[in-house]
Amino acid sequence: MESEGPVVDIRAAAEAATAEGDEFTATPLHEIESLCMRCGENGMTRILLTRIPHFREVVLMAFECPHCNERNNEVQFAGQLQPKGCCYKLHVPSGQTEILNRQVVKSESATIKIPELNFEIPPEAQRGSLSTVEGVITRAHAELQALQDERKKIDPEKAEAIDQFLSKLKSLLSLNQSFTFILDDPSGNSFIENPNAPSTDPLLSISFYTRTPAQQSALGFLSEEPAGPTDNNINSDLSGGAHGSVGAVAGRRAIAEGNTDEVAAALCRYSAPEEVDTLPSTCGACGAACVTRFFATKIPYFREVIVMASSCDICGYRNSELKAGGEIPKKGKKTTLKVKNIQDLSRDVIKSDSASVEVPELDLELSSGTLGGMVTTVEGLITKICEGLERVNGFNLGDSTLDWKKKKWDDFQLRLSKLLGLEEEWTLIMDDALAASFISPITDSIQDDTQLIIEEYERSWEQNEELGLNQMDTSSADVAYDNNNNS
Repeated sequence: MESEGPVVDIRAAAEAATAEGDEFTATPLHEIESLCMRCGENGMTRILLTRIPHFREVVLMAFECPHCNERNNEVQFAGQLQPKGCCYKLHVPSGQTEILNRQVVKSESATIKIPELNFEIPPEAQRGSLSTVEGVITRAHAELQALQDERKKIDPEKAEAIDQFLSKLKSLLSLNQSFTFILDDPSGNSFIENPNAPSTDPLLSISFYTRTPAQQSALGFLSEEPAGPTDNNINSDLSGGAHGSVGAVAGRRAIAEGNTDEVAAALCRYSAPEEVDTLPSTCGACGAACVTRFFATKIPYFREVIVMASSCDICGYRNSELKAGGEIPKKGKKTTLKVKNIQDLSRDVIKSDSASVEVPELDLELSSGTLGGMVTTVEGLITKICEGLERVNGFNLGDSTLDWKKKKWDDFQLRLSKLLGLEEEWTLIMDDALAASFISPITDSIQDDTQLIIEEYERSWEQNEELGLNQMDTSSADVAYDNNNNS
């Protein structure tokens, strides 16, 4: 096999292509002579290493055979594996044909589902591709249709059943009925366009999840159980020390190892950790065994919280989380902050997984579960939200973006800079059904802070259902607790 240009390592070339940050760096087009799987002659594969602005490093490959005119293309990701998997759910209403034109980036590990037809496209059926909703369905229809003549000769009943299914699949493109298009990718490298970005899209929902060991193995990680630290080694790491070293010294060291400088700065000034404990865990990036360190502390005007920090010695991945401790509150909490001066931007913020964030002046609304939990400031929260929007909606920021879409993003960035520059007052609203989020006051007494409004409310049945509280039965634990207290 001959090539017109040097064959380079894909990952190294992609990193070189993005070495200048967001600035575009020209990368060479590599042409490689390849075997055509249809006619057996040699065709040409063109490989371009590039980067989608504010999205991912990708490898675009296009094959063409001059002998039989066979053509195909593929998209592979040369960047890093994302910390969590992603699941996009797009509701396609009947009659709205423009929804079918939404761009879809499908990685080689993504699964596509249409529940209404009980239809699933496994990762190996369609490799990485850049297409649209209509294009994905059309390609699936064409691939199922391709072998129908052979099926009719071998198994007529199965061929007839597939014909009936193909008619249903094709009817989706006419939008006679609504359906749901689900894109589930454990690698976190897939994407469905949101034309309303940075505003939320009522038809599109995005969720992130931790990969299972089976998904890690399918992605090429954790094919064998790594030799991780034993329970005895984990427990002896910190538990054998004196109270002072375990609490004050090791606690801060554990937070630093988890790359949680913001957590250390925001929380350690409230109260020093009493005791740091450890437990065995699994790295969210590579699946190797690692250690998670955690401690409990009390935040004034809020509640007891648990700070957790983990780091992986194998791949270097670091992660920190903050979880609210204690019992589940009976009521949800809505916190409203009127931002007027520079001190308000520096207020400490604890955002839990269950909190939604809204800035009415920006028409910005973030549903619960997005970005996960974090400890930051008011300014840091808004900045991270906007960075996340740019990452998820990268196609609206590229060179091929329509002028009106680019102007929409430019206007959003201009309004954001005005708000962070305090050219006008604005409002930050955090709504948490579990009352596990917090904005710190700037006065000694929270009642004296007139810019901070905290409202409690009764959770709806739908909120309890989403949180799994309707089916929760604690009667046995309550009886055991009462018996222990009485004895």
